[in-house]
Amino acid sequence: MAFDYVVVGGGTAGCVLASRLSQDPDVQVLLLEAGGATRPAAMADPMRWTFLVGTEVDWAYETVPQPGAGGAICSWPRGKVLGGSSSINAVMHTRGHRDSYDAWADAGATGWDYPTMLPFLKRIERAVDAPDSRYRGMNGPMIVAQGEVAHPLWEGAVEAAVEVGHPGATDLNNGLEEGVGWSEYNVVDGVRQSAADAYLVPGLERPNLAVVTGAQARRLLLDGGRCSGVEYTKDGELRTASAERQVVLAAGAIGSPQLLLLSGIGPAAQLREAGVDVAADLAGVGEGLHDHPMTTVGYRTTRPVRAAAFVRKPHVRLRSDPADPIDLHLIFSDSPAPSTGTPGAGDGYAMRVALMTPFSRGSVRLNPADPEGAPLIDPNYLAEERDVERMVVGVRRAREVGEAKAFSPWRDRELLPGPDVRDAAACREYVRRSVTTYFHPVGTCRIGVDDGAVVDPELRVRGVEGLRVADASVMPMIVSANTNATTLAIAERAAVLMTGNP
Repeated sequence: MAFDYVVVGGGTAGCVLASRLSQDPDVQVLLLEAGGATRPAAMADPMRWTFLVGTEVDWAYETVPQPGAGGAICSWPRGKVLGGSSSINAVMHTRGHRDSYDAWADAGATGWDYPTMLPFLKRIERAVDAPDSRYRGMNGPMIVAQGEVAHPLWEGAVEAAVEVGHPGATDLNNGLEEGVGWSEYNVVDGVRQSAADAYLVPGLERPNLAVVTGAQARRLLLDGGRCSGVEYTKDGELRTASAERQVVLAAGAIGSPQLLLLSGIGPAAQLREAGVDVAADLAGVGEGLHDHPMTTVGYRTTRPVRAAAFVRKPHVRLRSDPADPIDLHLIFSDSPAPSTGTPGAGDGYAMRVALMTPFSRGSVRLNPADPEGAPLIDPNYLAEERDVERMVVGVRRAREVGEAKAFSPWRDRELLPGPDVRDAAACREYVRRSVTTYFHPVGTCRIGVDDGAVVDPELRVRGVEGLRVADASVMPMIVSANTNATTLAIAERAAVLMTGNP
C-alpha cells in the first residue's frame, strides 16, 4: 500500500511525528512499531517502571563486554511498545542546560542551538508548576508537573544540597539555572503519560493515520539513490509499504542505525563483513554511541522512607570544574543501592551520580554472525580517563550532600561506595566496577556537515533522497539531562522541517 509518509518506530519520536504529520488530512501516514498493541498494567504506574525491564515491552538489549568497566556486560532496556522508552522509563521530564544545545550548533549542527530549540521544547509541554512562560510551555500535549505529595526526606535533601553550597534553583528546566531543584514528571493523576498517550492516542481515529504494531522493519527499499519505502514482517508475513514523499526513521539510537546498516547504508567495510551489499558508503552510521554513565552513593536509613504515593523529589545539576559546562547530575532515590539484592541494603536513600558530558564514544554494529539479530552495542564506557576523574568528583559531591546535617535525622550509615572507599584510587576503582547505564543512548546518526555526519541539519540522510532520521540518534552530543524531553522536541522540529508548517 502507498503512503505519503512512513514512520519507522512508534516510540517517543515516532508518536510525535505520526501525530503531527497526520494533522494534514490530505496526506496518508503509516506508523510501524515492532512492539505490540497491548500494554501491561504496570506500565500505567510510574512507581513500577523497574517491573517492566525484561518483559515483552523491553528489547532487553545487552552491551558487549566493557573494558573500562572491568569487562562487565551491561543491561540496556529500551521500550518495545507504542510510546517506546517513554512507556517504560522513570517518567522524568528534564531539559538540558542551554549550553547543551549551543554545543550542537558549535559542532556543526547549524540551526540547532538553544534559541532555535526553545520553541520546540516549549511546544511539547504543559508545565503545571513552571513559574515563567518565557521559557516553559503552557499548552502542549505532555503534562509536566512535580510529584503528587511532599515527603520530609526529600525536603531534607534540598536542605542538604543547599547546606553544602549548591544554589537553590527556581526552575531547572528553564535552560539557565543550576543547583538543586524539584524534578518534574510526565504523570497525570498518578498515571504515567507516555508519548503515545499524549500524542498518538488522540489522533488514532484519523482516517489518514494507520498504525501497525508487531511490525518489524527489515530493510529500506532503495531505488536509484532514493528511499521509496520499507520492507517489514507482520505475523510472519513479509510486507512492503511505499512512501511517496519520505520515510523517516524514529527507531532510536539502536534501531535507526541498525536499519540503515541492514539496508546497505553505512561504513562499506563493516557492511561487507556482515554480508550486506553496499548501497551508500556512509562512515558515521552506528558510530558515536554514548550514554550518561552512572554510579551510586547510597545510605541506609534509621526508618522506612518509601511512600505509597508518587512523591516529588529533587535533583542537582553541578560542574566538576567551575570553569567547565554543567557535567554532573545527582538524582535522588529511595532505594539505597542499584539492586535490591545488595546485602544489607534495606531502607535508605541514594544519589545516582551521572556524568552528563562523557568524552568516551562507542558504536552500534551489525553482528556478522547474525546481522538481523541483536546488534553489537558498545557504549565504550569510561574509555577516557577524564570521564572517570569527573565521576569521582561526582561521588565526592554526592557524599557531601549525603553526609550533610540535614540528613542526620534519617541517616544510619553509608552502604555505597562504603567506608573503605575513600582515597582517589579506591574511588576510581569503585566507579569502574559500579558504572551502569542511565538509559540515554544517543549519537549514532548524528547531525552535522562533516564527512562523519549521518544526517544534515535538516535531518536528511546524506546521499539518500527521501529519507530522514528524527530521534535521539541524531544528537551530536548528549544533553545535560534525561533525553526524553529533548527527543520529543527533535521530533517536533522534524515535523516542521518535513512539512514546512510551523
